[in-house]
Amino acid sequence: MNQKFIPLSVPNLKGKELTYITHAVETEWVSTGGPYVDEFETKVAKYVNSKKAVSCQNGTSGLHIALEICNIHNNDEVIVPTLTFIAAINPVSYVGANPIFMDCDDTLTLDVKKLQLFITQGCTFKDGQLINNQTHRPIKAILVVHVFGNMADMVGIMSLATQYNLKVIEDATEALGTYYTSGKYKNKFAGTIGDVGVYSFNGNKIITTGGGGMIVSDNENYLIKAKHLTTQAKSDTLYYTHDMIGYNYRMTNLQAALGLGQMEQLETFINIKKTNYEKYQYEISMIAGLDLLKFRANTRPNYWFYALYINDIFSMNRDELITYLLSKNIQTRPIWGLISDQKPYQKSQTYQISLAKDYWQHVINLPCSSNLSSSDITYIIECLKKLVRSNLD
Repeated sequence: MNQKFIPLSVPNLKGKELTYITHAVETEWVSTGGPYVDEFETKVAKYVNSKKAVSCQNGTSGLHIALEICNIHNNDEVIVPTLTFIAAINPVSYVGANPIFMDCDDTLTLDVKKLQLFITQGCTFKDGQLINNQTHRPIKAILVVHVFGNMADMVGIMSLATQYNLKVIEDATEALGTYYTSGKYKNKFAGTIGDVGVYSFNGNKIITTGGGGMIVSDNENYLIKAKHLTTQAKSDTLYYTHDMIGYNYRMTNLQAALGLGQMEQLETFINIKKTNYEKYQYEISMIAGLDLLKFRANTRPNYWFYALYINDIFSMNRDELITYLLSKNIQTRPIWGLISDQKPYQKSQTYQISLAKDYWQHVINLPCSSNLSSSDITYIIECLKKLVRSNLD
């Protein structure tokens, strides 16, 4: 009997999604109007303990709006991670700003120690503004990404941001449900600690609306402006009067209906992903040359993606292992190519990038869907163990 294909990450739509979507269709509220949009915004805001939330087209549009409402513009600079998906960084270019690429730490998120070194050794703080000594441009913000659902060091980042008058934009597109369990930000969710946070509901995220995103903040003025900008900046909706350059970044009622069904299952999904992660971790700990990367201590992660580190002593390198597992009907993927190496950003400033290069060369993501079965994991582990046995033979 042939082994079924095990995908990397696919949606789990076994709740009331169809009921809500059917209702939206039957009532003919299928576009950007309709009650489900407001209801979804309210539900997400309540879940993460944010004052309000503003829905949008996707995570990328949410980050674009976040930069706009933080007044990041042409000639400004934004500190960003190099180890992330390019959609997190492109919005910096959308607003005409310039990224400065930073290394990661062992959680795959932005390295705060190197961030502090860059600020203290490569910049000058004068008249309340941080100036880059190399470019002489003002640095206005830090865009932090919570990679694979792993919380970045927000204690360190917020301390530096406060000291040097920097806005903090949280790309929490992979981290809905992740929060601190102790310390200064106990019970604070990823996306709610900085000035603005953004979530994504893409098809491979822990919950999905097919597309779609959400902007959260405790600054109500920011949220008012975000709603204004995402809905074409209408100052008079009847007479189509517009007072700014706005965007058609609205979420549809159909998407929001799907999202409501997904939100009802979010904690269940996280518990399943935690159980599957722990099964992977236990089994992989006994395979020489392989390590499953851990999540940050004192947090409850959402366990969105599982990162497998392939040591040089293992019988296969990254690309060979991806090919081998695919031959066994197991889909994996390499971690993203470093953004500072991508053609559009090769001339951008970087700072002491080393660990990110190592992780790029050695990490793959294992199947992690919330509908992944225990037998699927057993099969994947057995395929990995066979490589060790064959190498010993």
